Amino acid sequence: MSALEILFEDGEALVIDKPAGLPLDPPRAGGPSLEDELPWLRLGFVREPQPVHRLDQDTSGCLLLARNPKALKRFARAFEERLVSKRYLGIVSGALSEVEGTIELALAKVSTAAQGWRMIPAKAGKPSVTHWRKLDEQDGLTLVEFRPETGRTHQIRVHAASGLGAPLLGDPVYGDGTGASRTMLHAAALTVPREGKPDIVAVSPLPADFTALGFSDG
Repeated sequence: MSALEILFEDGEALVIDKPAGLPLDPPRAGGPSLEDELPWLRLGFVREPQPVHRLDQDTSGCLLLARNPKALKRFARAFEERLVSKRYLGIVSGALSEVEGTIELALAKVSTAAQGWRMIPAKAGKPSVTHWRKLDEQDGLTLVEFRPETGRTHQIRVHAASGLGAPLLGDPVYGDGTGASRTMLHAAALTVPREGKPDIVAVSPLPADFTALGFSDG
């Protein structure tokens, strides 16, 4: 029996509430990953479900899994065609001068021996668009809603740091890594349209480390 909570389930899809700290792939140094949970997540089906998209190890919340290869292809295409609605919540340090806006920063991957790889804003990079809105302020911290149009690696983390000028709390790569034990980003909601079937709709409640800082998703 797994401790993972299932937010949505039907014959071709599962949405799980991924906990912060659980990587999708087995770590090189060993330790648990989502792959360990896939046999249990069959839930009586012949095949193990497969993740359709990626969430960083630190990111909590809605993760879509496909229960068969045809569904995997269809859902992946919906992400590629920007048909999927994604809502993230993040906590940043300090106050924001504006209430809402849109960040358009093309992103490219760079790698150095000293720092490893990371994503940076670059004119020659891939187009990346994130809409954002300030939701609340508490004790020098701000809760921000992010609605990414595109799905680039580390998109919200880079857009927060370079677009808002306010890295996500606890982000060790695009911020100073302080203020929280993880990068404070939560995949709060996911809607995936389907032809001839009801939309896949999943909502993940705000995790305890967000509410401990005085925030709510209300």
